[in-house]
Amino acid sequence: MKNTLLAPVARIIPKELIKHNDTRIDNYFWLNQREDQNVLDYLNDENSFYEQETAHTKEFEKSLFEEMKARIKEDDSSVPYKYNGYWYIVRYEKGKGYPIYTRKKETLDAEEELLFDCNKMAEGETYFRLVGISVSPDNTMISFGIDLTGRRQYTLQIKSLITDAVFSDAIENTTGSSTWANDNSTLFYAKKDEQTLRSNEIFKHKIGDSQEKDSIVFTEEDDTFGVAVYKSKSRKYIIIACYSTLTNEFHLLDADTPNASFKIFERRIRGLEYSISHFKDQFYILTNKDSATNFKLMKTHENKTGIENWVDVVEHRDEVLLEDIEIFKDYLVISERTNGLNQIRITRWDKTKDYYLPFDNETYTANTGTNVDFDTEILRFSYNSLTTPASVIDFNMRTKEREIKKEQEVLDPTFDKHNYTSERLWANAQDGTKIPMSLVRRKDTKLDGNAPLLQYAYGSYGSTMDPYFSTIRLSLLDRGFVYVIAHIRGSEYLGRSWYENGKLLKKKNTFTDFIDCSKYLIKKKYTSKEHLYAMGGSAGGLLMGVILNEAPQLYNGVIAQVPFVDVISTMLDDTIPLTTGEYDEWGNPNDKEYYDYIKSYSPYDNLKEQDYPHILVTTGLHDSQVQYWEPAKWVAKLRAVKQNNNKLFLNTNMEAGHGGASGRFESLKEDAQEFAFLLDLEGINA
Repeated sequence: MKNTLLAPVARIIPKELIKHNDTRIDNYFWLNQREDQNVLDYLNDENSFYEQETAHTKEFEKSLFEEMKARIKEDDSSVPYKYNGYWYIVRYEKGKGYPIYTRKKETLDAEEELLFDCNKMAEGETYFRLVGISVSPDNTMISFGIDLTGRRQYTLQIKSLITDAVFSDAIENTTGSSTWANDNSTLFYAKKDEQTLRSNEIFKHKIGDSQEKDSIVFTEEDDTFGVAVYKSKSRKYIIIACYSTLTNEFHLLDADTPNASFKIFERRIRGLEYSISHFKDQFYILTNKDSATNFKLMKTHENKTGIENWVDVVEHRDEVLLEDIEIFKDYLVISERTNGLNQIRITRWDKTKDYYLPFDNETYTANTGTNVDFDTEILRFSYNSLTTPASVIDFNMRTKEREIKKEQEVLDPTFDKHNYTSERLWANAQDGTKIPMSLVRRKDTKLDGNAPLLQYAYGSYGSTMDPYFSTIRLSLLDRGFVYVIAHIRGSEYLGRSWYENGKLLKKKNTFTDFIDCSKYLIKKKYTSKEHLYAMGGSAGGLLMGVILNEAPQLYNGVIAQVPFVDVISTMLDDTIPLTTGEYDEWGNPNDKEYYDYIKSYSPYDNLKEQDYPHILVTTGLHDSQVQYWEPAKWVAKLRAVKQNNNKLFLNTNMEAGHGGASGRFESLKEDAQEFAFLLDLEGINA
């Protein structure tokens, strides 16, 4: 007879942590030793317990995976785009989990050239990811980055597109991306600090040289900044970008003279955010200069880039957030957000046309796509909504004709988008602010308080979770679930101020907004506390940790994916990846005001003896964004304090990082695990 495992009990080894004359006792601090066998044993014990306690759902989980996979077109390909004389295509083959990158010269009828078959490259690897594909200007070489652990430390390599041979000059510990100078023999790339994984140095590499011969062209000394390097769309400039949460700085180099020195665009000014786009002899600057909270568009001559030379092109508007621009020979395209909704504005440089693309509902997402050419009338953009599969559309900006280049296929004979309905709701927050939500459900799902509902949010870094279509989500909707995205403060859904009011010393607005949305959904009988579920990942996992402490009675179950839950300890440890660059998001706890505020909500520090709902926590051993020990410690402490017998599971992927498993379908297995957890709590097993 097989032994039944009890819930793991982590060893208690008290660690005294003192700051600002405040003492915290961390009983599970020891779990941060990744190579310690005792740590690995504990994580494996938690995994074994999870497998045992969910064994009865495994067949259902497998069928969910097959159901999700069956909706996805396996032999699929991207819409081709043309760049520098070649059409580039990404395609998938039936039964294979990784992409195949190809190109065709001049016409789509030309013979296909294989760039990469990631299926072959991933053979024998437990994790594989290829990024940063960059083709040399003469089309004879290609650079690329590979990660085999999930920690986002990429090895940069170069391959000949004539012989297909990979050069010997592999470069370790990079961001994965690189940029060619116009001489076809010089490559610029960013390296990461070995410990903190902050990208802090830009190097210049000559083809054929070893990494040891590469020269440093820029070092970022400020540990709150990261760096990147790229080429302008005009192909004239190599650009170094220095960035922090609140501040930007750029350096320029003529791509024809890679051995010259970079010149500064405008020295960093704390609080000045901007991005640059080059066209003809001008730089166009999207910036918050002059207190332009929602950003405005300015320009300056390429030889006079100092801030004193910037002039307005599109003025700041209080009600409109400027998110991005696309520049064409005759047109300027501006991506805007008004009242939470994406807008695409098209204007001719000669001012003879100025109009918006029309969209017809409140729960859609529209974004400009791959637009690499200046000299074209065609704008490529994508569109989808909570009920409408994604489309890639080529729009003629002169004639206003649309050509749908691709529509997402849902390979399910029972799927009909007309069976689903979506709406936008507004909940009242504690301070009177109205919080928007996007909701989708089947039309035949009754709203009598008994429907299971999954509420999702992120709510940090100004990152906005737009309403989007998901074939995976259908597995919940078709079983009677309602799905809601809460557009809480901390995102930029309602403009830049929406973000500013959900960070630093106003961070708690993010958490109370989510709770107030939950209360609204219960009050209006979209669901009830017996059927309400919450889910969030990373910084959204922090959100899950807070709501579990503050309002556990509202939820029947919570899924916390790679959750950032030990906020105070992480933000005090500047050796951990991301910490120093996060001070402008969360605050620096070396300052007592921020220490006290962060400590007042940090999930790990605020666990208490009370009942908690059913909880599933996921993490990856090699996570570089949120270290595995945060969720591990949190679960260990939760087991010690929770007062009921509700389920508590920690599932650690021992081979992956922050993004979870690699491979096109491997991530679906994680989705199936999470959905099986939710559906099991509802008594649904088919």
